[in-house]
Amino acid sequence: MKLKANDSTPLLLNVPQCLEITSPIEFILDRVGRKWSLQILRELFRGSRRTHQLVEALPGISTKTLTIRLRQLEQYGLVKRTVYPEIPPRVEYSLTEKGQELQPVIEALQQVGQQWLQQQSHVCPLELSG
Repeated sequence: MKLKANDSTPLLLNVPQCLEITSPIEFILDRVGRKWSLQILRELFRGSRRTHQLVEALPGISTKTLTIRLRQLEQYGLVKRTVYPEIPPRVEYSLTEKGQELQPVIEALQQVGQQWLQQQSHVCPLELSG
């Protein structure tokens, strides 16, 4: 449940109040758990990227969805948007220091996922469809 002061402004709580209504894990997952967010962060771990580079690296993502996710990640302080004063304008996205803090966590998830996928007893979600 998200508390809001009104329809467009989030209710600001201090840390103890926030910890009463959400766990730290839920707090992080709320920021990076949306579809495409982790994939975008993974690409940015490799270095700065322009929008078209991210679209090419993430087959299936629409430009609209990419823009929405980048704006959210920027709002959360994980991604930095840099506009270069050129014609045509060049925009690059990179990780902030806060965003870089997620790298070991995501790498650990990657390693566990690889281990689990290599086990013969796993059920692949792709096998369930169809």
